[in-house]
Amino acid sequence: MKLEVLYEDNHLIAVNKPAGLVVQDNEHGLASLEHHVKTYIKEKYNKPGAVFIGCIHRLDTNVTGIVLFARTSKALTRMNEQFKNRVIQKTYAALIRRKPQPMAGTLEHWLKKDPKQNKTKLYHEEQKGSKKAVLHYEFINTANHCFLLKIRPITGRPHQIRVQLARTFTGIVGDVKYGQTRPTSDKSIYLHALGLSFTHPVTKENLNLHAPMPQFGNWKFFKDIEKNLLKE
Repeated sequence: MKLEVLYEDNHLIAVNKPAGLVVQDNEHGLASLEHHVKTYIKEKYNKPGAVFIGCIHRLDTNVTGIVLFARTSKALTRMNEQFKNRVIQKTYAALIRRKPQPMAGTLEHWLKKDPKQNKTKLYHEEQKGSKKAVLHYEFINTANHCFLLKIRPITGRPHQIRVQLARTFTGIVGDVKYGQTRPTSDKSIYLHALGLSFTHPVTKENLNLHAPMPQFGNWKFFKDIEKNLLKE
């Protein structure tokens, strides 16, 4: 697999994940993005033995976009702290089938993961074992019967964006797990991790990383306004 590397130094590497690929090595032996990153580092730098790659965060298998890995244990620890303390700004692009009303706002719910079904349940009030989920959304544009939203999640719950958009609007195009009736031809859903903004764990530099949107299906109708989603 040819990796689309977005950023790389001695401490971090960020790549643009395609749909259909799990992020982290797993007990099922499936090919993972983590495995491909390790192979890339090993071959590029001719490293003997095992290569250290720390998984900082994950995307769902059928979601595309930026994934950040640590190349050292120090970077992994410090980046984990940034995610835990919610000081990292995450920007997503999502396509839905109906214009949102209101056009911008904040969604707050309580979510609880069902590991047996690998599905998240949403509640309007706190339940035993649930966790609060908060995101901001903004309508950006429409094309080909799709409506583009910019999403800024404040929390990072499993399937958070997918289930909150499904309950509030019509769900993400192609997401049959959360209400859509028709999958996309490649089984992806129209949710893309577009940007990450954070402080470098070692140099303390402010980094603003951007993963170009896919160029298949309805995504291609929004290519010209993609960078507008990263503006404040």
